[in-house]
Amino acid sequence: MADMTQTEAVEVNRAAVLEGVPHGFLGRRGGVSRGDVAGLNVGPGSGDDPAAIAENRARAVAAVRPGARLVTVYQVHSPDCVIVADDLWSDRDRPSADALVTTRRDVLLGVLTADCAPVLLADREAGVVGAAHAGWKGAIGGVTDRTIAAMESLGASTARIVAAIGPCIARQSYEVDEAFRDRFREEDSANARFFRTGREGHHQFDLEGYVAARLEAAGIGAVERLGLDTYAVPDRFFSYRRATHRGEPTYGREISLIGLG
Repeated sequence: MADMTQTEAVEVNRAAVLEGVPHGFLGRRGGVSRGDVAGLNVGPGSGDDPAAIAENRARAVAAVRPGARLVTVYQVHSPDCVIVADDLWSDRDRPSADALVTTRRDVLLGVLTADCAPVLLADREAGVVGAAHAGWKGAIGGVTDRTIAAMESLGASTARIVAAIGPCIARQSYEVDEAFRDRFREEDSANARFFRTGREGHHQFDLEGYVAARLEAAGIGAVERLGLDTYAVPDRFFSYRRATHRGEPTYGREISLIGLG
């Protein structure tokens, strides 16, 4: 991958359902990182220069809500959600979880992805927002359900909550084996609809569709899918699976952000 220019603008993908709420699903454009993680890499676990990651994170915040404090968690593919309240943790002390919710207006909630589905949620009337990292483990474990429940604990109404699913690996790019499919079918036989038969012994999994169905089943007001495939567009998005297929030694992470205006 060729190095990207430092003068390229940060690309911010927004959802119509979240109009008026400071938010953005960012990709790799507009950052200062070089090499295999060229662009707006925000992942400390990528082995990238910490100074480049810090600059990229600052650029991400400036592109969505200048002056806000970025708050993230140590993501572990769990269903766990934390509430960002009075005491803010440092990056070094961030809790292990895969979703965050808040009523604070001085912060931006951020989740990192590189094929997993980022989900941003808001109840404008209650002044509650949330962000979830939904990989397949977290998704089947109920990370979006717990995020909605945490938002409700802060005064949100399920019927008023709207959500958007950002760039993630698409069905045509996500090949899984039969054991993977069977795990979802055992959880709910209706999950068979998220799998399409591929080459012998393999299937194509619709992660975005599954996450959307979980959100819709929870009864929230609206769900929007951006339909952006991280695997298929290397100049716009980082992808763990693409990097693995290419034999690259590491991969970058993009960030999705949401706050209150």
